[in-house]
Amino acid sequence: MLALVKAMAGFFGNSYALIADAIESLSDVFSSLIVVWGIKVSSRPADENHPYGHGRAETLATFVVVGVLLIAATLIVVESVHNIRTPHQLPEPYTLGILAVVIVVKEILYRKVNHKSDQVYSTALKADAWHHRSDALTSGAAFVGISVALIGGKGWEAADDWAALFSAIIICANSFFILRPALGEIMDEHTYDAIIDEVRKNAVSVEGVITTEKCHVRKMGIRFYIDLHIVVNGQVTVAQGHEIAHRVKEKVMNTMPHVADVLIHVEPDFL
Repeated sequence: MLALVKAMAGFFGNSYALIADAIESLSDVFSSLIVVWGIKVSSRPADENHPYGHGRAETLATFVVVGVLLIAATLIVVESVHNIRTPHQLPEPYTLGILAVVIVVKEILYRKVNHKSDQVYSTALKADAWHHRSDALTSGAAFVGISVALIGGKGWEAADDWAALFSAIIICANSFFILRPALGEIMDEHTYDAIIDEVRKNAVSVEGVITTEKCHVRKMGIRFYIDLHIVVNGQVTVAQGHEIAHRVKEKVMNTMPHVADVLIHVEPDFL
């Protein structure tokens, strides 16, 4: 609906910055559908061919969202350059009111989606949140450009198009900030210190665990897989060590619902 309103206002109001904003909003629709698909696929349980589940689909959705953003930015750049070189009328003043409403709506959407992405550790939702923020930023750029054109009057018509060009740069910059965490996720980059601290704290709270050693975290979609080494008394039996490891696994998974599985290696302490 936002895309349609902005496109019509831009067409009848002689503002390509607003049309560019509509293109960005339309890409929002497709990217959000992709995010829904990614999260839906990533939530499927593990099977014979995917023993670690389908979580990477969520990261794949992030890459597609970035691709959609870059395509939208490219279209805006091409049309902006064309309009800068082509004489046209000044934008209509009412376009500013529409942009003001759009900025408020998109910023609210950004805050809501970003908050949810932090709650569920979703890279794809984080990307979608930044898509909303980039829409708010492009609307802000369009607002400035149209204002300059209206204040400057004749001879300043291109200010609106320069604003659209600037918004494309903003979109490209946001694309990088969205892509960077997703690349780290694919490469199993270590960025989960807070989760590791919580895992260690839960593990040492279990009776029989002296301390913890290696702890590695792998993110698959919105779930985490933990590899943990615990240290127990070297005099206990294999069965007792096995029982301690199971209690640690239960404690971690019961207190950390975003953890999908914990693989525990038991180390003996003979001191």
